[in-house]
Amino acid sequence: MGFRGAHVKILDFSLRLFVIPFNVASIWIAVKNKQDNSDYGKLEFNNLIGLKYMVCISAISAGYALFAAVSSYLRCLLTKAWLFFVSDQVLAYLMVTSMAALGDFLYLAYNGDQVISWSEACASYGKFCSRLKLALGLHVISVCCFLVLAVISAYRVFRRFEPPFVPSKECEQERT
Repeated sequence: MGFRGAHVKILDFSLRLFVIPFNVASIWIAVKNKQDNSDYGKLEFNNLIGLKYMVCISAISAGYALFAAVSSYLRCLLTKAWLFFVSDQVLAYLMVTSMAALGDFLYLAYNGDQVISWSEACASYGKFCSRLKLALGLHVISVCCFLVLAVISAYRVFRRFEPPFVPSKECEQERT
């Protein structure tokens, strides 16, 4: 492993550990978030499927990040670069979709949708919405880390291969 390879390994390991507290914090905020309104009733984590999806993906991502960080120092799994490449790609995409689901929910909660007669909910559940914004912010940090990890794992897999040979124009002219 060269100088650059050691730096990539340290960055990979650090990002995997760095992402765990952000995932756990966004899960904690989302699950503990609830607000009661005398007019409309109680709103909590269990009422929202998109929020459950974000929590599940965050939990899976945190567990995977811990597993991958630990296994990055185990020789038997270190050679499985393709396994980590595919896993990192899948989790990065799942994190993006869960971020989009929560973002869409917050957009509708703040703005409503007049076309289908949905009114804004954050006027009545302001504390709930502001906590979800915080959870979304933490989740965005996690998503960014997983996107970087996906790029790093792609680099680690594809650096082993030679670039494709493309004949230069000089070689083509010599042949003719």
